[in-house]
Amino acid sequence: MERVFKRKLYEKMLCWKRERDGSTALLIKGARRVGKSTLAESFARQEYDSYLLIDFTEASQKVKDLFDDVSDLDSVFSFLQFYYHTTLVPRKSVIIFDEVQRCPNARQAIKKLVKDHRYDYIETGSLLSIKKNVKDIRIPSEETRLTLYPMDYEEFCWALGDEATVHLLKDYFEKKKPLGDAITRKLLRDFRRYMLVGGMPQAVATFLDTNNFEMVDAVKREIIELYADDFRKIDATGKATRLFYAIPAQLNSNASRYMVSSVIDNARIDALEEILQDMEDSMVVLFAYHANDPNVGLPLHRGTLQYKMFLNDIGLFITLAFWDKTVTDNLIYQKLLSDKMSADLGYVFENLVAQMLKASGNELFYHVWPTESGKHNHEIDFLLSRQNKICPIEVKSSGYKSHVSLDAFQRKYSDRINDSYLLYTKDIRRDGVVWMLPVFMTMFL
Repeated sequence: MERVFKRKLYEKMLCWKRERDGSTALLIKGARRVGKSTLAESFARQEYDSYLLIDFTEASQKVKDLFDDVSDLDSVFSFLQFYYHTTLVPRKSVIIFDEVQRCPNARQAIKKLVKDHRYDYIETGSLLSIKKNVKDIRIPSEETRLTLYPMDYEEFCWALGDEATVHLLKDYFEKKKPLGDAITRKLLRDFRRYMLVGGMPQAVATFLDTNNFEMVDAVKREIIELYADDFRKIDATGKATRLFYAIPAQLNSNASRYMVSSVIDNARIDALEEILQDMEDSMVVLFAYHANDPNVGLPLHRGTLQYKMFLNDIGLFITLAFWDKTVTDNLIYQKLLSDKMSADLGYVFENLVAQMLKASGNELFYHVWPTESGKHNHEIDFLLSRQNKICPIEVKSSGYKSHVSLDAFQRKYSDRINDSYLLYTKDIRRDGVVWMLPVFMTMFL
């Protein structure tokens, strides 16, 4: 039986059910394999007297044809109840349109179905697939949209039966109280386990069932290949797939942007605009845009031609970074787990922080500017907008305490800054105006 994990989005779904009371359908969007279908069915099972699930990847043509003409809803509902052997109860049942992009007319019918108000409706699908299948239909305005990301660290802890750690950590963060070196080391080791497994539910379930990182890695490789196949479908030239596979190498190069020309010969960023937009819409890839003027209202200062790309899940990222091996063996995982890899893993931690910030509801921005000598660049890895100020963030993959770029940014933009953060692998401490935080506290920023 498929494992059902506790997800934070569940509470938002409850708010939708309570506050909208059937006046809108709920659309859960997200990348493939993040758990949309499982969450929708779990919610239906627990919060309704009965539910009817239509999986449009498997539904018969007879079922799909029902939505070509919904003028007689009594006949539609009668057919569905007989076909799926389910009794629907007015205002106490929900119908799930799983992978709704496979039947555009079903999504178009939402307007009439919601107006009828007999039942609630939940739709699931990936944003990219939905976008590609709505060209000839009218998009319903009667939708409440929620996004599901891979499991974050707190959800991962819940899956392991740990309901206490993140709650306790938040208290330490709010009080800016040191944890102590021994506790910090223990927490970092636990956190690196999350980094290696990631938050894809199938990978987490495999880890819980086997405690074998090699088997977890095999699952992650299947998901990566699935994503690569999806990119080939949206771009037959293979450019999207090549851009996807090159993400770890691009981050490891420490360039101030994703260098498209180093992946695709003679490529111009503006010529790839549609492909890049499709990659972003897939939610497999996260984009961080350069803030040309690092100030509040960061989207107003977005440099659309200067950006970095990250993966939506740190576990997938690590597997992709070691793609040259047939299977990332347990030895590599054990070295990563014990923090004994000789290579600089700054690019891994940067992807980790990007994922955590995005899952917490932040858009991703960074800022680069030349040093006084002009020979090198200063770089702020991430910028957050808080109240009427900004919070610059620098990421380290070690306990190294230097923060030259943060100091330079402070000198240049002191009147714009709320708090400055260095995320690293040591305990909480204050160094001048900079708060130095263990990387697992990213979720609280």
